[in-house]
Amino acid sequence: MKIKAKLVSGIGLLFVMVTLLTAIGSIFISKLSSDTKKILVANYNTIAYSRNMLNALNNGIGLPKQTQFFEENLNKQQQNITEAGEQQLTFNLTSDFSALKNTTDSASSLKILRTDISDIMLLNMKAIQRKSNIAQQTSENAIFWVEVIGALCFLISFTLLFNLPNNIANPIKALTNSIKQIAAQNYSQRLHFESHDEFGELAMSFNSMAEKLEEYRTGNLEKLLNEKKRIDTLINNMREPVIGLDAENKVLFFNDNALKITGLKLEDVLGKSIQTIAVYNDLIRNLIQELFVLGKEKIQPKRPPMKIFADNKESYFEQEIIPIKIIPTGEKEEIEIGNVILLKNITEYKELDFAKTNFIATVSHEFKTPISSIKMSLQLLENEHIGALNEEQKNLVESIKDDSNRLLKITSELLNVTQVESGSVQLNMRAVNVSEIMDYALNANKNAAEQKNIHLQVNLPTQPLYIFADKEKTAWVLNNIISNAIRYSYDHSIITITVSAKNNQVIFSVTDSGQGISPEYIPKIFDRYFRIPNTKKEGTGLGLSISKEFMEAQKGSIDVESEYGKGSCFSIKLPIAPH
Repeated sequence: MKIKAKLVSGIGLLFVMVTLLTAIGSIFISKLSSDTKKILVANYNTIAYSRNMLNALNNGIGLPKQTQFFEENLNKQQQNITEAGEQQLTFNLTSDFSALKNTTDSASSLKILRTDISDIMLLNMKAIQRKSNIAQQTSENAIFWVEVIGALCFLISFTLLFNLPNNIANPIKALTNSIKQIAAQNYSQRLHFESHDEFGELAMSFNSMAEKLEEYRTGNLEKLLNEKKRIDTLINNMREPVIGLDAENKVLFFNDNALKITGLKLEDVLGKSIQTIAVYNDLIRNLIQELFVLGKEKIQPKRPPMKIFADNKESYFEQEIIPIKIIPTGEKEEIEIGNVILLKNITEYKELDFAKTNFIATVSHEFKTPISSIKMSLQLLENEHIGALNEEQKNLVESIKDDSNRLLKITSELLNVTQVESGSVQLNMRAVNVSEIMDYALNANKNAAEQKNIHLQVNLPTQPLYIFADKEKTAWVLNNIISNAIRYSYDHSIITITVSAKNNQVIFSVTDSGQGISPEYIPKIFDRYFRIPNTKKEGTGLGLSISKEFMEAQKGSIDVESEYGKGSCFSIKLPIAPH
C-alpha cells in the first residue's frame, strides 16, 4: 500500500469519526436542551402559579389585594396549559373560584379550590418526573455513543501514533545515513526496503544512483588525472606569476614564472606552508602580507606596483589576491577553500607611462619660455611710452593676454601632474602663517571676483594660526579652490572663506552658492582629467586632482560637500604647526 494511501486512509477515517462524534454530540445536546426547556418553561411555571394561588388563599382571599393576586396567577395558568387533562383541571379551578366569590360557605369553597390547585400541581409534578426520565435516558444514550465513538477515535489515533511515524521516519533515517555515506564517497552503500510503497521505489532509485557513481568514480579517475595535468600545464605556461594556496595556506601550485622571480625550486615549495617559505624569502613575505596582516575578511587596499627584477631588468607587477570560494554540493553556505596570488606584469604600461610623463614635462617646460616671452611682449604693447593703442588693438591685446594666462595655467598644471606621476614632488615643509596663504589666494582671485561682482567674505580667527605645510603648494591649492568657486558662482553672489582650528588641524573652507555638483559626480571630481559632463566652463580636469595629491603629500586632506542647485563647500585640512 502506498504511503499516500495510508495517510489518506488513516487520517480520513479519523476525520470521519471525529465528525460523527461531533454530530452525535450536537444532536443529543440539542435534545437534552429541548427536554430541559420544556420542563422549565411549561411545568415549572405552572407549579409556580399554583404555589402563588395557594399563598393568596392562605393570606385571606377575601382581601381585595389577595383576590387580585389570585386572579393574575389564574390568568397566567390559563395561558400555560401543556399537559393532557390540564385544560379540564384549570377550567374546574376557574369555575370554583367564581363560585367562591358568590357563595357564603367560604370554608367549603376554599377546600375545593385547594383540591383543584393540588390536582394541577400533581399533574405537572408527574409530567416533570416523566420528562426527567426521558432526559436522563437521552443523556445515557448520548454518553454511550460518545464513549463508543471516542474509543474508536482513540484506537485509530493510537494506531496512527505508533505506526505512522515509524513507517515514515525509519526509512527516511536509513536514507539519510546512506546519503551521508555517499557524500563521504562510500559508493558501495545500498538501501534494502522490502515494502512496495514510495520508499521501496526510492530505495531502488538510490541504489541505481550509488551503483552509477561507483562506476563513474572507478572509470573516470584516469580522466581526472589527465585533466589535472592539463590544468597544471596551463598554469605553468601563463605569462603571469601565479601561486595557489589551499585553506591551510599550503602551496598547491607554483608556476614557472613565479619560481623564476622568487628564485625558488618547485620541490622546495610544493605542499609546504607559505609562512614557512616566507621566513627565508623576502618577496614571498611581502606578497602574503594581506593574508595575515589585514585578514581575509577585510577589504584589501590597492597596493602600489611592486618593483621586481625580472626578464633581466627592473619590472613592475600589480599584486592581486583572489579568494577561491565554493558552495559544496548539497549545502547552501559559501566556504573559502584557498587563495590564488596573481602578479600582473605591467612593466610595458609603466614604461609607456614614464614616456608620456617625460614628454608632457618636456613639452610643458618648453612652452613656458615662449609663453613668458608673449607675456613680456604684451606688457610692452600696453606701455604707452612705446606707443598708444586704439580701442580695437587694446581688445586684441586683452584677448591675447587671457589666452596666454590660460595657456600658462594649463602648462603649470601639466608640470605639477608630471611631478606627481613621477613621484618627484618636492616639499618645503615649515611653519607658515595662515594669513600669508590667504593674502596670496585672495589677491590672485581679486580681479576675477570683481569682474563678476562677487563678494569674497573672509572669516579669520582673531589669533594668528600657523600650519606645518609647504607654503607654495598650499597657496596653489587654496587659490585653485577659490578660482573654481568664482568660476561656477553666479554674478553678484557671495563666496565665504572661513579659517578655523579643530583637533590640532587648521581647516580652510570655501563655500559658494553656485549650481552645485550632482551626487553621482561627487566621488569622481578628484579623479585626473575628469570634468562634469555638459559643463560649459573651460578647464583641464587636473586642478582638483593635483590639489588632492598636494594635500595628501603634506599629511592633509581635501573634501567636498555639495547639494545640487544650492552650491558647494570645499575644505582642506592641514596639521597645526608645533610650537
